[in-house]
Amino acid sequence: MEDRNYGTIRIKLDEMIEKQNISKNKLAHRAEMQRTQLNQFCKGTVTRLDTAVLARLCCALNCKIEDLLEYVPPENKEK
Repeated sequence: MEDRNYGTIRIKLDEMIEKQNISKNKLAHRAEMQRTQLNQFCKGTVTRLDTAVLARLCCALNCKIEDLLEYVPPENKEK
């Protein structure tokens, strides 16, 4: 089986936090999540995205899912 690069999903939570000028503590409280979990989202170290957590973040930040997530296509190495 061939290893394929399908691209990645980039989490833009740090950008949203800065744009909305909200503290991580306040956001963690509003989104009802642990500060450590929020930091994992900010650092992009989350390996599985929980749709319930994403919904809480969107609600707390009053934003759309596309404001939080971005699909980054793979680099095309075949030319």
